[in-house]
Amino acid sequence: MAQTMRPNAAGNGLFATDGKPHPLQDTLLLVTLVLGLTAFVTGLTAPGLHLLSSWAGLVGIITGAYGQWISVTTRQRFGLILGLGASAIGFFLGMWHGGPFGGVVG
Repeated sequence: MAQTMRPNAAGNGLFATDGKPHPLQDTLLLVTLVLGLTAFVTGLTAPGLHLLSSWAGLVGIITGAYGQWISVTTRQRFGLILGLGASAIGFFLGMWHGGPFGGVVG
């Protein structure tokens, strides 16, 4: 736990704790959080928007998983886990309400 003793002198961004810019990782974090929030809110409050919640959740899971794979800092991983969780819950709620093709195919 040596990182608790080091001061955070990074000035290149909110999520760059190593002092280096990580534009791809930060973009994936932002996209995952937005998709997760969208999927979670629409899946929880609007059952008629199951197409939106299931597709936003699925894309959020994919972007979050890739973001976890290439993430560099702990702050990025923390935000990605929040976005992944919200995406997964929104995806499952969307599947429960009709799925990604409910009413369109079949």
